[in-house]
Amino acid sequence: MTLKFESGMNANDRADIIQLLGMYADIADKKEFTELPRLVFTDPLTLDFESVTGMPPMETPLDQYTEILRGAFAPFVATHHAFTGHVVGIDGDRATIHAHVRAEHWLPEELADGGPNRWLVVGFYDNEAVRTADGWRLDRVKLTSTYQENAHLVGAALPSE
Repeated sequence: MTLKFESGMNANDRADIIQLLGMYADIADKKEFTELPRLVFTDPLTLDFESVTGMPPMETPLDQYTEILRGAFAPFVATHHAFTGHVVGIDGDRATIHAHVRAEHWLPEELADGGPNRWLVVGFYDNEAVRTADGWRLDRVKLTSTYQENAHLVGAALPSE
C-alpha cells in the first residue's frame, strides 16, 4: 500500500472516509444489510479476507456480498468492530485507508457447545475508496489478521458446502 497525500488534504474528505469505516462496522454490528451496504461500497467491489477465511481475494457484485454478510453474521448474537489509528491518504478521487481493528463476535451458548462463545480477530484493514457522485465508497477491502482467539468459531459464520 502506498500512501500519497495531497497538499491541503480536505478535512471533510478525510472525515467522510473515516465515517465509511464506522458505517462498515454498523453493517455487521447493527445487522443492517438493507441500506448501509449501498452507502459504504461500490458495485462491484474487491474483497480480501484470506488471512481469516483462507479464501483468496475476489471481486463480487454488491448484492451478492450483502447476502454473504447477512448469512455470515446471522449466527452471532452480537458483534463489535472497533477501528483506531486511521491513516488516510488521498490522491484526487482515490483514497487509501489503513486502520487497526478489534472485532469480537459472540455466538449463542448452544452453538458454542459448552466451549468459548467469543471469536476475537485483531489486525488491520488496508482499504481503498473512490469518490463517486454519491460520495466516497469503499471499492477494495482487505483485512489482515495478526491475532485470533477461538478461530474455530469462524466455522459458524461460513456457509456450509
